[in-house]
Amino acid sequence: METRIDDWISEQEENIQTWRRELHQIAEVGFCEYETTHYIIQQLEPLPFNLHTGRSVMDDGARFGVPHADQLRIHEQRALEHGVPKTLMEKMKGGFTGVVAVLETGRPGSHTAMRFDIDALPIEEDITEDHLPAKAGFRSLHNGMMHACGHDGHTAIGLAMAHFLATWKEHLSGTYTLIFQPAEEGSRGAKAIVEKGWLDGVDYFLSGHLGIRSQPVGTLISDATSILATTKIDATFTGTTAHAGMEPHKGKNAMLAASTAVLNLHGISPHSDGETRINVGRFEAGSGRNIVPGDAVLQLETRGESTNENAYMKTEAIRRLEGAAHMYDVTLDYQIVGEGLAAETDAYYIEKIPVVTSSSRYVQTVKESMALNGSEDVTYMMRHVQNHGGKASYMIFGSQLAAGHHHKQFDFEEGALYVAVSALAHIVVHN
Repeated sequence: METRIDDWISEQEENIQTWRRELHQIAEVGFCEYETTHYIIQQLEPLPFNLHTGRSVMDDGARFGVPHADQLRIHEQRALEHGVPKTLMEKMKGGFTGVVAVLETGRPGSHTAMRFDIDALPIEEDITEDHLPAKAGFRSLHNGMMHACGHDGHTAIGLAMAHFLATWKEHLSGTYTLIFQPAEEGSRGAKAIVEKGWLDGVDYFLSGHLGIRSQPVGTLISDATSILATTKIDATFTGTTAHAGMEPHKGKNAMLAASTAVLNLHGISPHSDGETRINVGRFEAGSGRNIVPGDAVLQLETRGESTNENAYMKTEAIRRLEGAAHMYDVTLDYQIVGEGLAAETDAYYIEKIPVVTSSSRYVQTVKESMALNGSEDVTYMMRHVQNHGGKASYMIFGSQLAAGHHHKQFDFEEGALYVAVSALAHIVVHN
């Protein structure tokens, strides 16, 4: 069977590349993946899966950082103009994007779930011929949105696995659930899928990421370590505007409060138990040079090697935000707009993956671990499965990278897609 798996993948390479490139062109940010969701459904409808969309995918109250209704309407209108059916748009209205596809083999067995993130980033993609998607004609068609982290590739891998499972259905047993998750960027979407119950009763859970750091195609890392817990915070300081020359004493300066907060946030002492991170990534304030600034907005994040270290950073960050507001007598409003846990791959998979992929023609080298040093909200899914007795894995599929993740020239080698599909397929048939 192992030889036939790779023969089948070889026949599917052109399709997998096409899916990736077509998805790359319709890049959409989190909870706005309307065209992407429609595309996924179109590819899955001919297959023997039960498809779930709209509010059946996510628990509304567990979503983080959903865009404002006005912003969602802009994306919804664009999707309608680009051919997404009105009936589907009604189901997805309000940012209820994503697809869960369930295959029942009709034979008793374990329940295996796989997750593939589908969102893009708010980045304007490079237009020069140094950037392959621009040179080859599959650059993003959506201004200000780009697949700069490989999620177009992840979605294509998911579609390939759906076709693989459909083809191999008579040789498999149990249940297979494929989760095409919205809003991974900012750690916003996974918890809502967990809260909806899609990971309940799962015995085996598989996930992974393309790239991370440049590796030769054919390299498979069976355990991504140092997946950091994280919290994303939006903070708004509101003071009082005033004439900067005539009545500065009547103003309450929100910009000074925010500036004080920034300096003190970056002064949080690291935790002795593990790595910690803090970053203020956005600061907006004021409206004119002769006006005491009455408003300021910060967007920041904390990270920690474990959930405990991140909880410390989160607590200290909020304390400094509150202290800065108090110092300048302005009000503070903050929201948690994203959160992710720390998680680890089970030893079961660290030992199993090199063995079951040894017959793959696509997987050339298996490395035990590589530090991610970043965050991923798939950890909600991993931890849920593990806490209920199941096994979970987060792999890295090697590729040389044209530029770093979240860069306007980010790109990966498409050969890595076939490696990922081969690895997942070999693991699935041996679970």
